[in-house]
Amino acid sequence: MRPWWMRIVAGLLLLAFVGLMWMTNAWLTERFSETTKVRAELRLALYTGNILSELQRTAVVPLLLARDPGLMGALNGSDFSTTSARLMAAQKEIGAASIRLIDASGWTVAATERRLIGTNYVREPFFVEAMRGRDTVFTVNTNEIGANEFVYSRAVVQNGRALGVIVVEAELQRLERSWAGISDAVVVLDSSGKIILTTEPRWRGHTLQEALALRTAPTAIQRAFQVTTDLTARQPDAWIQGRAVMQSEARVPFRGWRMVSFTTYESVREKVNAALAMEIMGFAILLALSFYILSRRARVQSVAFKRESDELRALNRRLSREIAERERMQKELRVAEQTVEQSSKLAALGEMSASVSHELNQPLAAMKTYLAGARLLLQRDRYEEALSSFQRVDDLIERMGAITRQLKSYARKGGEAFEPVDLRAALSGALTMMEPQLKSRTVRIIRMVPREPVMVMADRIRLEQVIINLLRNAFDATKDQKDPEIELTVRAGSHAMLTVRDNGPGLTDMEKLFEPFWTTKKPGEGTGLGLAISSGIVSDFGGRLTAHNTEGKGAVFEMQLPLYAPVLTDQQPDGRPRADLAAE
Repeated sequence: MRPWWMRIVAGLLLLAFVGLMWMTNAWLTERFSETTKVRAELRLALYTGNILSELQRTAVVPLLLARDPGLMGALNGSDFSTTSARLMAAQKEIGAASIRLIDASGWTVAATERRLIGTNYVREPFFVEAMRGRDTVFTVNTNEIGANEFVYSRAVVQNGRALGVIVVEAELQRLERSWAGISDAVVVLDSSGKIILTTEPRWRGHTLQEALALRTAPTAIQRAFQVTTDLTARQPDAWIQGRAVMQSEARVPFRGWRMVSFTTYESVREKVNAALAMEIMGFAILLALSFYILSRRARVQSVAFKRESDELRALNRRLSREIAERERMQKELRVAEQTVEQSSKLAALGEMSASVSHELNQPLAAMKTYLAGARLLLQRDRYEEALSSFQRVDDLIERMGAITRQLKSYARKGGEAFEPVDLRAALSGALTMMEPQLKSRTVRIIRMVPREPVMVMADRIRLEQVIINLLRNAFDATKDQKDPEIELTVRAGSHAMLTVRDNGPGLTDMEKLFEPFWTTKKPGEGTGLGLAISSGIVSDFGGRLTAHNTEGKGAVFEMQLPLYAPVLTDQQPDGRPRADLAAE
């Protein structure tokens, strides 16, 4: 009778435990759900405050920039060489996403994002509405990648005439990215009910009902598992990706916007499950005591332990085989890596041979010119001038040796040859190197350099090679022009910048411009390696080489390098203003 009585007691204890678990789960779920909802509402209040603060802070920027005399002068004089830098400085101070200056015809003439320069916005609402009125206009438009831009625009007016439009984008995407770091799904809807900000990119542009319909409907098994897990949990407000969520909503006091968040019950379940685990633990202890009394299960447990031991031994044998197989694959991988490394070395040797052929053509051509001049000077008994030509030939031979030594280092990575170099001095050296070619025909050279040194960390010879390549391209591009002109500009701002501008026909195929062996010159006049090698050298220096066509006629190559030393102040030690550029 005793085992039968103990079974009844165990059954009653089990029923009591199930009832206790049910009531505990219902009460704790309700309590923690209310706490989670309050926290979600507080979080929404914080988010709406952040949005409103960002919009209010950005709203005053167009009003200030529209009255900037520098921007008015740039629009009047069509000189935008420093306008983008001015906008970048303003962006850094106010923390806006981007700033654009658009002229009266709708063309972007300056921007903090240089890729936008030259874009036409004549049909965009933020341009049209700003030109029609004289107040700051707020619009939401979609950019080329499908994201929303929240922009304030205002016309730049002088003497009652609209010169252009200043456009400032609010940094709301930063807030959107910060929301993605939490477990909630957050959306912001405009007055028409369309989603304009969201942590779920595929919801953007839909209504809330359409966005929720994009989910994959949960299967019957998933719903049954969810119900079993939640036990007596409250009815969910919505389903997102098969998970039950609670919905919270707050009003954004701006143009009828609303913010909605969807919070999962996972945090609630974690807290409830922690309390239930304590109850389960207590019941398990009681159950263990019962099992201790009911020693009949000892034999079953012994059999289970023996079976698990057999499985562990089998698993150990499988792991030993997998370890041996992994070691064999690692050996094969090392052999493959050595093969790839040898192939890379052979490819590098091929590039070096092409580079040597290209880079030595310049000093060889200069030597030929100097030797011809020295021969004429010797025939005219002008020995001192001939010796000067021979000295230049000797310098070129030394330069050729330095070039070959430098090309030997292309096969390995290293920066031991880098040193502080004055970009102005490198430009002067390149012009000296190009002197014979420049004297072969009349070309107007305009050189604008600052009076202070512009120091960069680079290899002097390789830097001059890049400048010579750019000069030769500009020289060749202007050979068919009536009044050939090459403009060389050195600037120092956040980076050192060298600009080579010509008035030639311009660039045709921008995508293939920096590809090896691609050239528009006739056979025998070029190898197509100059720009490819130059781009690689500038990248080794930590900079970049870009090119584009001017609005008028000609091409512009820009070499941007990191500064070695901080930019000098705008005043001399005696307090007088310092001139930025000296035109030559």
